[in-house]
Amino acid sequence: MKTRSLRSRDVAPIPVVLAAAAFVAAWITLRASLPQLDGVVHASELSANVAVDRDALGVPTIRGADRGDLAYATGFLHAQDRFFQMDLLRRTAAGELAELFGPAALELDRRHRLYQFRKRAAAALAAAPPDERRVIDLYTRGVNDGLNALFARPFEYLVLRVTPVSWRPEDSVLVVYAMYFDLQYHELQSILARELLRQRLSDDVFSFLLPDVSHWDAPLDQAASPTVKMPIVPATAPSWQRYRGPSAAQREDIMTFGSNSWAVAGPRSRRGEALLADDMHLGLRLPNIWYRLSLIHPDATGKPRQVTGVSLPGAPAIIVGSNGHVAWGFTNSSGHYLDLIGLDDDTMQTLTYHVAGGATERATREVERIAVKGARPVDLPIVETGWGPAIEVAKKIYAVHWVTQDPNAVNLNLLRMEDTDNAATAMKTGQASGIPTQNIIVADRDGHIGWTLAGPLPRRSGSGDGLPISGRDDRTWADYLVPDDYPALLDPPLGLLWSANNRQLSSADQDKIGGKDADMGARASQIRDALLMGDQFDERSLLAIQLDDRALWIASWRQLLLDALDDAALVGHPERAEMRRLVGQWNGRADADSVGYTLVRSFYRSMYDAWFGGLDAELRQVDPGASYRAASPRVEAVMEALAKQHAWVPSGTRDWREFLLGRIDAAVAAETKDGAQLRDAQWGAANRAAIAHPFVQFMPWLARWLAVPRDLLSGDVNMPRVQAPEFGASERMVIAPGHEETGILQMPGGQSGHPLSPFFLAGHEAWVRGEPSPFLPGPAVHHLLFER
Repeated sequence: MKTRSLRSRDVAPIPVVLAAAAFVAAWITLRASLPQLDGVVHASELSANVAVDRDALGVPTIRGADRGDLAYATGFLHAQDRFFQMDLLRRTAAGELAELFGPAALELDRRHRLYQFRKRAAAALAAAPPDERRVIDLYTRGVNDGLNALFARPFEYLVLRVTPVSWRPEDSVLVVYAMYFDLQYHELQSILARELLRQRLSDDVFSFLLPDVSHWDAPLDQAASPTVKMPIVPATAPSWQRYRGPSAAQREDIMTFGSNSWAVAGPRSRRGEALLADDMHLGLRLPNIWYRLSLIHPDATGKPRQVTGVSLPGAPAIIVGSNGHVAWGFTNSSGHYLDLIGLDDDTMQTLTYHVAGGATERATREVERIAVKGARPVDLPIVETGWGPAIEVAKKIYAVHWVTQDPNAVNLNLLRMEDTDNAATAMKTGQASGIPTQNIIVADRDGHIGWTLAGPLPRRSGSGDGLPISGRDDRTWADYLVPDDYPALLDPPLGLLWSANNRQLSSADQDKIGGKDADMGARASQIRDALLMGDQFDERSLLAIQLDDRALWIASWRQLLLDALDDAALVGHPERAEMRRLVGQWNGRADADSVGYTLVRSFYRSMYDAWFGGLDAELRQVDPGASYRAASPRVEAVMEALAKQHAWVPSGTRDWREFLLGRIDAAVAAETKDGAQLRDAQWGAANRAAIAHPFVQFMPWLARWLAVPRDLLSGDVNMPRVQAPEFGASERMVIAPGHEETGILQMPGGQSGHPLSPFFLAGHEAWVRGEPSPFLPGPAVHHLLFER
């Protein structure tokens, strides 16, 4: 018998076949991690059956007879759709990310493990009332049952080659602590940045650079911005300033604030109903931080009550939304919730430190062991004082006294918002809630509106100066305000309320909140003025305010640029002529097609670079996270004063005019690098959506499947439509309580983070375009029954 030799053309298809087989296997495994949408799930933990209907966007409506049963079903859905997101939240708070990602996450774990939030979460849970503990326990069982019911573990764990760790009851508390990091921890950096400035500047320059108020402020208790005298610029130019000439300006990033909320009382609405608008701005990624949800269960009278809004995967509550009687929304209060308390230089070694009155106290030393994937565990020594853990920054030792270390920092009182029937009760419920302290604005179906703070408020004497305090002084807080002492407004005379991370009050009650880190107020004043100019509002007119991208904050810089570019300035400079033409034609908006906005913003950026670029460089030599913007959110008001007074012209420059023209030329150079043309400098090209799954950061090739389209986005800082490539409205919601059927709810990214899910990016395009999307879930497309 003759044998045939194996030739290359015979073996060539083998790798192709193997690759195809691997692809099919991966695709099958990936599909196996999709959630169950239809059928029956047997759950012995339930007191009665629970039904789940999903609409075409994947938004579930959960119906049941018992709130605990609904918590179980919520946990099941959260786990099947979003378990990896939940895992990241709990690990971020606890400082346990290195166990998933290895040494790359170790530095973040060291910073966060310092606060021992897993231990604090267990203590908070142990102190929870029985009804709250029951909801958490049932939610936890639902999470673990949902995770175990998947035919394959979520795809992220397949990529990481790890097995997901079961959910524990305290993990739902850790999720709240993760939001504390997101919403309050920046105060630590701002205090340190101010301290570095104080060490370098004379008193007059320090006071000038860090004003507490400006003409942009929009307090709730005034119908117009306060009259604020223009501060006098210190005569001596600062030592850090240096002439930069017409070279390209550095790309300085403006600090991004977000979150807007406002309410309109019944008499000011088209149908005589109160209206609430809320859009919380946060960092954006896939999946989105929120998960849309609608719950239906009997209220205290036995009547069905529907609660609809957005939930936070990892917790069983609706965070913002409406219960048919009351609607509520949040903005971050940007108050004073963290002190840095100076300790003795040798506290880390001696474990002793001085306190008020000259006495000494003793710290304790503990060790936290951090598990690291692919490496040996790392031990983290922690020095714990009576105020909190000790840190060393710029060769100084501080204790971090943060509200998170108090037992009342976290509770589930927000669940009770579902049962409130009027604005006044909702305000009291918010005040008693254990969440990162927020402005809460409420509206009820009888036309009433109200504002107060939700979350703990330290009892202080005065607002503080925003600097570290000495342990020898008795200036930190020892207890908290009771709800009756909280600032609050119910049914204000104007029939309007607004909040945008700004200073909320002109009265002494603002000191109860603090305001060194509050937004400068350009957004808030633009919202307030739009509300004051309007009448007979409805949902769509409030959505229009949410989408307002008028760049009023930068109008003075446009005028300054145009005034400088007179006919004499254009001689021999065709690029300046083009700049004047394009800026002169600008429509005043930060829309995606705008060229004028890009150019004016670039000019503004070049002015900041000339005035403060040298200062930032000095600060970052001491602390990489420090900058002038980190120290103050009112940089724009300071720059306006410098411009109006033609101040701080750098040495080496003849006069103010030459300085301005040099800065304009720097902006031109920045926008024409690599042969680019000014006319092509569309704002949207610099503001493209970059919303992606965390994996894309390390594996960019996954962006094809795990990122949103690179849409050109309208909006920017200091306007209602806050938008950056990875920051913006995490939801947009407008509701008239009792008329949810005409409400609006938009959300980026869709319900699911799974690229094979039909709900991946579902509804995202409506968010990009600002198109009204129904607040309530649509007709059921899928039906899942939890059977007892």
